[in-house]
Amino acid sequence: MTTWNLQETACHFLICNGGSCMKKQADEVTLAIRDEIALLDADRQIHTTRTRCNGRCADACVVVAYPEGVWYKDISPELGRELVRRHAAGGRLEERIVYSFDQRFVATGLSVTGLEKPSRAAEEERKEGYTS
Repeated sequence: MTTWNLQETACHFLICNGGSCMKKQADEVTLAIRDEIALLDADRQIHTTRTRCNGRCADACVVVAYPEGVWYKDISPELGRELVRRHAAGGRLEERIVYSFDQRFVATGLSVTGLEKPSRAAEEERKEGYTS
């Protein structure tokens, strides 16, 4: 088993390689992110991990940046490269591709760290607006 020295790591990208994300170029996104990290000689500061499905299939391709815990949606290879450049400079990508807690994540109230997806009915109601 390979182990990594992550003591100098400032940013860790979790790149979804689940089925929906793979259909939206997750493999190409992963390679673009890793190529940009190498180009910037940032291997010690930025680490990547391919993950299985992160449960955000409608927003594929998804990349999560830690330690900030920022979720990015609709990532293309070009945006993946830009993501690396921005994080290397201490920033992040524009808000239109960043999940905010209010958009779709709902605290469970039962767990300090847990998040659960809204039900299909709640999601439809949110999209259409409450009418009762």
